[in-house]
Amino acid sequence: MAYRSVFKPGLFAGQTIVVTGGGSGIGRCTAHELAHLGATVALVGRRAERLEQVAREIADAGGRALVVPGDHRDEERVRAIVHEVLDATGRIDGLVNNAGGQFAAPLASITKKGWEAVIANCLTGGFLCARESYTQWMVDHGGAIVNIVADMWGSMAGMGHSGAARAGMVSFTETAAFEWSGSGVRVNAVAPGVVVSELHTVSNAVGDYAAFLERSKQTHPLGRPGMPDEIAELIAFLASDAASWITGAIVPIDGGRALTSLR
Repeated sequence: MAYRSVFKPGLFAGQTIVVTGGGSGIGRCTAHELAHLGATVALVGRRAERLEQVAREIADAGGRALVVPGDHRDEERVRAIVHEVLDATGRIDGLVNNAGGQFAAPLASITKKGWEAVIANCLTGGFLCARESYTQWMVDHGGAIVNIVADMWGSMAGMGHSGAARAGMVSFTETAAFEWSGSGVRVNAVAPGVVVSELHTVSNAVGDYAAFLERSKQTHPLGRPGMPDEIAELIAFLASDAASWITGAIVPIDGGRALTSLR
């Protein structure tokens, strides 16, 4: 079945948008959405084979994607990645800061190394990608940055390092939106709730993850977890001119989970 979008065809025609963590989950679906709408998508991530698979999928669907492998936590590599994208396409109109990663652990058992690894994955790397996109292109041409955070309000028990990093990214989003507004750069964030990726689908979920998904049905008024393509649609909206007067916003997309505190 061909990919279908709710947005106008050609919405991003002529634009280049960088998607970090583009090899799976929300990043993969976002790359497909943007490419389907006409963007040249630059896929960034540490696993080149995953990026190449997504690029083939996009090409088979008639879109265009570049594979630019690299570690988003490495300052020099990020600087080079942005330079390579500019060399290849001549512009960077948007950045989707999706790359991240964490592991489940109570705070008392998290080592300094583990803490710093998650902060680097979910905060520092996003800052580096945004800073380089801004200083190498957007400062003179404008653009849109969409950061992916998480539903960390009310704590992220069992993943306190990720919660701290996501809270930091919320503050970074607001500060960058203010400081970079004079260059016509909009900076927003999307805060997904529980999302089922292709790595953990409802049909094959087992063990603790299956129980987690089952509980999510009870804690989300809409009665189910989200899907990656639903997050991708919100990202596309924020990256588009339809959101031209939105900046510094943190948009929850959580099936109404925040409302459960009212019941």
